Amino acid sequence: MNLHLFSTVVLVAHWLIIVGLSVRVIMKRPSVGVSLAWLAVIFSVPFVGAGVYLLFGERRLGRGRFARISATMGVVEEWQAGLRKRYDDSLHVDSDAEPIHRQAEHVLGFPALPGNTIELLDDFNAVFDAIVADIDSARSSCHVCFYIWHEGGRTADVVEALVRAAQRGVTCRALADAIGSAAFLKSDLARRLRHAGVTLVAAMPTGPIRTLFVRRDLRNHRKIVVIDDRVAYTGSQNLVDPRFFKQKSGVGRWVDAIARITGPAAAVMDGVFALDWAVETGHACELPPVVENGSPAPNGSIVQVVPSGPGLRPEAIHQLLLTAIYAARRELVMTTPYFIPDDSMLTALLSAALRGIEVTLLVPARNDSLLVRYASVAHFDDLMSAGVKIALFKGGLLHTKSLTIDGATSVFGSVNLDMRSLWLNFEISLFVYDSAFTGQLKALQNTYLENSDRLDLAVWRRRSAGRRFTENAFRLLGPLL
Repeated sequence: MNLHLFSTVVLVAHWLIIVGLSVRVIMKRPSVGVSLAWLAVIFSVPFVGAGVYLLFGERRLGRGRFARISATMGVVEEWQAGLRKRYDDSLHVDSDAEPIHRQAEHVLGFPALPGNTIELLDDFNAVFDAIVADIDSARSSCHVCFYIWHEGGRTADVVEALVRAAQRGVTCRALADAIGSAAFLKSDLARRLRHAGVTLVAAMPTGPIRTLFVRRDLRNHRKIVVIDDRVAYTGSQNLVDPRFFKQKSGVGRWVDAIARITGPAAAVMDGVFALDWAVETGHACELPPVVENGSPAPNGSIVQVVPSGPGLRPEAIHQLLLTAIYAARRELVMTTPYFIPDDSMLTALLSAALRGIEVTLLVPARNDSLLVRYASVAHFDDLMSAGVKIALFKGGLLHTKSLTIDGATSVFGSVNLDMRSLWLNFEISLFVYDSAFTGQLKALQNTYLENSDRLDLAVWRRRSAGRRFTENAFRLLGPLL
């Protein structure tokens, strides 16, 4: 009798949880694919599926963090208005790119700014040399934010440069993601930074108790370095030396690129850092001033800094990338280490290819996630059938995230073409409306293509039925990856 009563209670509790969470999923209104995937998880395993949803099913930033983000928006919007007023008269975006620029400004408030100089760095030694040299020339401030800060190799050079800067009176602040940089934050190098006067803060800290109220896998995935508001860096490379990073993962060295920017956009990137810093520390948001010495250089690049994340407008970067794809008239080339498109992005790529756009997708032959690998290739048949060219990079884990459109407009930064980057992570991208920089980026994409194998549709279709079933099964998890 007791066993019968116990089983009845468990069964009733199980169905109450399923019904309650199902209603919650429906009322939260995620995309249809995400909704169905989570409903399948909730129904599939009693209680465990519900627990997984409660931990990872919603973008729970926490009340305190959301309140701090909301509290800063007034001063940020006033600062953005000052930027628009300061540079609007000297801004001339090409008509083909104007819809992208206008949408980005309307959704996020950050205007495109003229007069920037951008240097594309694709050699890790050159990246470290440039960052160290700029930190050594700093006079007032050094601000650093990375998802992964890893001990080993040349990362110690950056630590020593920050130590030297702090010792000569430069204000040095650093954000390192609490999960991505967990080992570093406990390391001797981190202690050396703090001892020298560098303020090092763990971004988006987590723990057993906090996990109950804040989603653990919402991360700060940005890569930002800003010195004196005058020079800035961003791109795909974390603060890691690829000779020492994840050498046991079996994918070879990570291949990345970084952009070095001087001009008005550098101060805007410092504004993004200031916003993150205020949210993480609770301090007032100290945005860089809009001053005359930010005057645009003649013939410089037009750059729009586009931060994104699960704050006030989590859908922004997803919508902007869709607009960029639909804006293509001749050619679209993209590189990404993780390719898991949702239905809308897949439709955009298929539509581009079917209307005659030359679409090229470049991904690594192997990456560090088995789930992503299978979920990604499940889309290849449809894409190649529509005319999309797919190339598999064989020179390591291609980690560069880039998109070039008609050789005139480009998107470059930290955003992967997967649901995690588009909806869950705090990211940063540069939308560059300039054929010169886009030409540099296109040349880099071509060097990747030279070290890649082009997939052939007929050969691809010969893979085994078991392989196809595995790919399609993992594809169902795509909305959750």
